[in-house]
Amino acid sequence: MTAGSDPISETRQVGNAAITVVADGEMLWEPRFPVPEAEWRAALPDADAQGRIWIGLNVVLVRLGEALVVIDPGCDAPDSAWQATLPQIWPNWPIRRTAGLDVALAGLGIDPAEVTHVVITHPHGDHYPGVCREHKGELVARFPNAQHYMGRADWEGNPGRDDPGSHIQRLVLVDNAGRLHLIDADTEIAPGVAVLPAPGESPGHVVVRIETGAAPVYVLGDLVHHGVEVANPAWNPPHADHEPLVASRERFYPLLADEGAHALYAHEPFPSWGRIVREGDGYRWVRG
Repeated sequence: MTAGSDPISETRQVGNAAITVVADGEMLWEPRFPVPEAEWRAALPDADAQGRIWIGLNVVLVRLGEALVVIDPGCDAPDSAWQATLPQIWPNWPIRRTAGLDVALAGLGIDPAEVTHVVITHPHGDHYPGVCREHKGELVARFPNAQHYMGRADWEGNPGRDDPGSHIQRLVLVDNAGRLHLIDADTEIAPGVAVLPAPGESPGHVVVRIETGAAPVYVLGDLVHHGVEVANPAWNPPHADHEPLVASRERFYPLLADEGAHALYAHEPFPSWGRIVREGDGYRWVRG
């Protein structure tokens, strides 16, 4: 994938829900798992000399009933000012972009004004800056009619709220419009669409459960960064809060396995689909 290339999207019908995954790009990411190098390299044979692997950057769209939900609207347009800052923010983690969410939505025949709900699993810079777009040098809401949802603990006390130069100002814009809602308990935001706290990657990280009338679908955000973390739930990157993240995995892994649920996580290579299944006393990620 390169900037300006055609966007990649795939739509699957699961019961009553039409679920589209849009590839926003790829990142060369360094997991830095807290285990000996020989152990993680055996699990990640594609890692380069610096221990980096290519992971996906995916946006999820859900049509269910009258709701059109965007989950983690991604990195903003590939020609945006935000995109231009990423080499400074992550100098060792190159990003390759597709043509971006706007082009993907147009190809799908979706007007951003039709979107009813936006869920931000957590406010990291590869997940949410797409809540806004640039228009005549100013930031404006990309989804002007949507209600936006994120974890309360990721908003309250966030120092970026008071920093005019912070990328969190994109969410301040949404909040000032009265369209930001904070989640601190399991909450149904539309019929069949629930936002569930799953702290660890960030204090207010959330996942989304979609009740389809068939097998449920979970959009996991960064509860999982790579499938090896399903078999090894204590393998966490150093920025995560270890104990809450392991506890969240201990809540959701058995739930997904026992429900026979479909699962998507943000960084699984496109198109991101898979399942969490039991294996012995633990679990395993199965793509597809």
